[in-house]
Amino acid sequence: MDDASNNNNNKRARTSVDKALVDVWLRELGQLSTRNFALRRRASEDLVLRLGIYAKLDKHRGCVNTVSFNADGDILISGSDDRRVILWDWKTERVKLSFHSGHNDNVFQAKIMPFTDDRSIVTCAADGQVRHAQILESGGVETKLLGKHQGRAHKLAIEPGSPHVFYTCGEDGLVQHFDLRTGAATELFTCRPIDDRRNYMTVVNLNAIAIDPRNANLFAVAGSDEYTRLYDIRKYKWDGSTDFGQPADYFCPPNLIGDEQVGITGLAFSDQSELLVSYNDEFIYLFTQDMGLGPNPPPSSPVSTRSEASEMGSDHTSAASPSTANTDVRIAPQVYKGHRNCVTVKGVNFFGPKCEYVVSGSDCGRIFIWKKKGGELIRVIEADRHVVNCIEPHPHSTVLASSGIESDIKIWTPNAADRATLPTNIEQVLIPDHIRWFALGDDDDGDYYFYDIYGEGDDDDDNDDDFDGDDDDDGGGGGSGSGGDVDSDVDEEDDDDDNIDDNVDNDNDDESNEEAISYSDFDDYDIDLDVDDGVDGN
Repeated sequence: MDDASNNNNNKRARTSVDKALVDVWLRELGQLSTRNFALRRRASEDLVLRLGIYAKLDKHRGCVNTVSFNADGDILISGSDDRRVILWDWKTERVKLSFHSGHNDNVFQAKIMPFTDDRSIVTCAADGQVRHAQILESGGVETKLLGKHQGRAHKLAIEPGSPHVFYTCGEDGLVQHFDLRTGAATELFTCRPIDDRRNYMTVVNLNAIAIDPRNANLFAVAGSDEYTRLYDIRKYKWDGSTDFGQPADYFCPPNLIGDEQVGITGLAFSDQSELLVSYNDEFIYLFTQDMGLGPNPPPSSPVSTRSEASEMGSDHTSAASPSTANTDVRIAPQVYKGHRNCVTVKGVNFFGPKCEYVVSGSDCGRIFIWKKKGGELIRVIEADRHVVNCIEPHPHSTVLASSGIESDIKIWTPNAADRATLPTNIEQVLIPDHIRWFALGDDDDGDYYFYDIYGEGDDDDDNDDDFDGDDDDDGGGGGSGSGGDVDSDVDEEDDDDDNIDDNVDNDNDDESNEEAISYSDFDDYDIDLDVDDGVDGN
């Protein structure tokens, strides 16, 4: 590392210490409340630079496609290609509960409904099903099919503060609204391209959905074109008397309007209603509410901007009034660069008590962390040997959970003795002839060697939450690659040791059927269980 880099790091360390001392002084004088002091410390860059591995949670037998904390932050829920859902006491690294989801294919998302004593869980998966799992007082788990998409259902979004209402989206372009009080699934609309330039695409295959935490009436969806669409549920007539397919607003970086090569894999709202959008084969962008294109976006020709995407301004939290702004010059969103999002359907998220940071996984197996304001890349963490897809922040602490192609979940806390520094050379992921390669390290000669993510023989049915095919076909028969072997092992073990999985799978053809999955080895959900000893061997 050169002298300039050392000087910058030393200056950053001194600045962080100085700020901490000033905050302590202000708190002692009563000029800074205990709550605000805690928030500032949690948002400290020093803590972010000290993030290190705390635990590896390793009980799944396939790619872990979803991780999410409960509202209190003491439980982590995960779902996997093995079609199981696991609830973890992540602090002690123990399994609280593991059960078969009832899905016939890879679980793409699992979330705990708020204000339900952590007993109500909703899931969606590659089989298109949307399911509800209820943890019973006896300790059993009852799963129920709520609805279906025609194609893979990648994401669901829970209405903030609601124990009953959530939305789902799928590759069929359909957005559905669910209410657990009635069990009803309402098909709101099918998302379609805004013009006929993509005549090969009749619907927009949706990968992401997010609800504005400050206004639960607003939700955004995005997928296989360049636009994020914002909808207002108040405009929907529940008697179906109106067409709800018209968005209230569209968002797209000016330089990507008309680009048919890009799509969107991840969305997130901040607690200030900012919208974070992750593009495949491109960058991550941050939009404020005033950056929308309106309900009728311009034609496909790119809109002129004050600068190119690579020179986008550093602070766009405020904008000129629409009445005074030049309509021909749009304020460009903040951009975040350095990671690579080509191979899989990656999420994106905010991090920090007031969303001070932006976090994302990458094809190179790293976690990238930027300052939200200004877009400065401050941290690159070696996380997995393969692709990192999911980064989930803890609701109250400086803690991250990550997962991806590997079968474990990693928990990150600020436990490192030393502050991390950025690598001097962050390798770029190469895409020769549309085959995704990424650097794993350097050999004795100092040259990088590359791993072909298609090189493991994964030529089976592509039902994973990615573009490279990492699962068996829909029947547990296994494939010729490692992904197929994983599911084959799961099914064989379940056939020998646990008839629960077979009962669930065979009943899924009947959409009105409810499957009761009971575990007699424990009496209460809160009892710590080991998957191998207490559940799978029932």
